[in-house]
Parts: sequence; C-alpha cells; structure tokens
Amino acid sequence: MKVKKYLAPTMNEAMKRIREELGSDAVILSSKAVYTGGFLGLFKKRNIEVIAAMDPMSQSNQTVTKQKSKKLPSKLEMASHALESNEGNRESAALLKEIEGLKDMIKSLQVYSPDRKYPGKLQKMHEYLSEQEVDRSLRSKIMDELLEKWFVFKQQSTDEEVQVWLEEAMFGILEKVDNGKTGLQKKYINFVGPTGVGKTTTLAKVAAETMLKHDKKVAFITTDTYRIAAIDQLKTYAKILNVPIEVAYNLEDFKRAAERFSHYDFVFIDTAGRNFRNPQYVKDLNEIIHFTDEMETYLVLSLTSKQKDMEDIYRQFAAIPLKQVIFTKADETSTFGPVFNFIHTHKLGAAYITDGQNVPDDIEIATSSQLMKMAFGAKKYERSS
Repeated sequence: MKVKKYLAPTMNEAMKRIREELGSDAVILSSKAVYTGGFLGLFKKRNIEVIAAMDPMSQSNQTVTKQKSKKLPSKLEMASHALESNEGNRESAALLKEIEGLKDMIKSLQVYSPDRKYPGKLQKMHEYLSEQEVDRSLRSKIMDELLEKWFVFKQQSTDEEVQVWLEEAMFGILEKVDNGKTGLQKKYINFVGPTGVGKTTTLAKVAAETMLKHDKKVAFITTDTYRIAAIDQLKTYAKILNVPIEVAYNLEDFKRAAERFSHYDFVFIDTAGRNFRNPQYVKDLNEIIHFTDEMETYLVLSLTSKQKDMEDIYRQFAAIPLKQVIFTKADETSTFGPVFNFIHTHKLGAAYITDGQNVPDDIEIATSSQLMKMAFGAKKYERSS
C-alpha cells in the first residue's frame, strides 16, 4: 500500500496531482485546510492537505472490468490493514475512522445499477436531475463529480454546498460550448425547424432586437409557401416593424429577393415548418434557399418537445451548417434537462431562449448564466459567461 500526502492551493489541483502520480484508482483518505507563511499571524496562505492511498496491485490489474465493484472495498481493507500495522503513525486513528466511513458509504452504493442510490444529500441531487429529465449517462457523469467531492468534504457539507456542487457541474457542461454570443456576423440569417416551434415569431423578435438595440436595417424573406397563415403572420410583423418582405417560391425567387435586399444590413429568412421526419423537407430547403458563406442558420427547438424528437430534428437538419440552437416556449415547461442533454451531446451552443409571444419582448440571450437561472428557477445565479 502506497500512502502519500499532497499539499496544493486547491482541491482540484490536488486531485490532478493524485491522478497523475497514483492513478484514477487512488483512494482519498483525508483532507483538511492548512495555513502557511504570513507575517505576525496575518496574510497566511491557505492550502489543501490531502492524504491519498494506492494499492500497487491495482495497477497490474487495470484490464479487469470495472463491473467488479467489490474491488473498491478490498482496496480500502488493504489500506486499513497497512495503517493498523503502523502504530507509530499519529494520524492512523483518524485515517482508519475515515476509511471505515468510506467502506460503509461504498456498501450503500449500487455502483453500476440503473437504480443506483447515493449517500445523504447527494440522493436529493440525483432525484432532481432525474425529475428534470437529464439523460442517464450525463446524470451519472454529474453524480460522479459530486461523489468525488462528497468523499472529501462530506462531514462539513451543507445542503447549500451540495447544491453549489451540482450547479458548478452543470455550469461546466454549458461552458464547453459557445452559449449566447449572438452577435450576427453574416448578412443572411436563416431560421429552420419543424412546425409549431415558433420560428416566425422568434424571427420577428430577433429582427426587432437587431433594429431597436443595434440600429440595423433589416428585411424579410419567407419560403414558407405551404401555409398562407404563415405568410400573413410574417407580413403582419413586417408591417408593424416597417420592414420590406419578399416571398420566395423557388431558388430563382430567393436569388432575386436577396439581390433586392443587397444593401440591407441583415436579411432574415423564414422557412417552412412541415413534418421534420420527412427527408424531402430538407431537400426542398436546398432547392429554394441558396446556402452560401454569407448565411448563418439557427435551429429552432421547442422545450415542450420530447428529447427523442429533439434528437430526430437535429439529425434531419444536420446536413445544413448550423451555427446555434434557439430554445422556445420556456414558459410552457418546468423541465430543462433536455437543454443540457442537447448541448452536451451535440456540442451546439444556444443563442436565445424565448418565453412568450410578445414581440420584441419575451426573448433572452442564452448565456450559460441565463440557462442556469432557467434551470434552477427563482434562485439567483450570477456568474460571468
């Protein structure tokens, strides 16, 4: 049994060093804050002291499947035996107590079961993720991160602290992609998505924001010639915002409309909804819209949709270069797990969230912080994105 002490400015740094030196099978035996340096008792530097243990035998058995969860208790038993034989170690009593606690904790976990149970306050976090319909694999990843912290800090952890751990884990998922950052960079702004997600209203909201907040000159093109109501709706928005509109029935119509609006800052394009499960839909889009380097396309998804439907919609439109996704109807659901699932799976950031029909209101830039506020309800979550 190899037992080693680490001193680092943060727990994350300590864990990194432990993994590098002892491997991912290392066991955290104890941790505590220590203070060094300073002047006249002031300005002391805070560090984290972590004692970790590693069974050398485990390194030679790395090919053994992880399904044999009984290995975890056996490593702890070996650590316990090693410490018991070291009577001169003044920290052995505390470490043994910690080990016994870890052994009891591991026994309470059904590590590889779909019905896995978690210790203490962590079970509440798991139940929350499940209620929010966070995908099982992502849920497991988040809970593993929380477990790592629980093994170290469990004796001092409050409900509020465990909640912060969860928020930090979910925030980390969002921060791996570009959320928000919606500055329109190309001339032609295209909105695609299935019927009923609110593409036309969303287009009008973004166009109004572009005009009113950024003083840009905009125009509309609609290719949704399958529904008279859709054309009338966009014409109504065009009249209210006092912007020109053209209807494109084919690629030639689209090119002529684009040429007419060549001197405008931005041209917003509304596409037909139709049945997203029909591959002909995307084929028709390519026959009507001239996708060029001057165009950026946003996929519009409703938060009231099932997760599987979101995945099917994405696969259907994956043939079109997508810049970001826009989530609509946030006011019609209390379940926001699918947002995290989608972003984590496809690494496609969110541009906007909409939560009503009012134009130009009821739309927010989907920064990571804004998505966190949405997911955690009224809880104020202030953080830079």
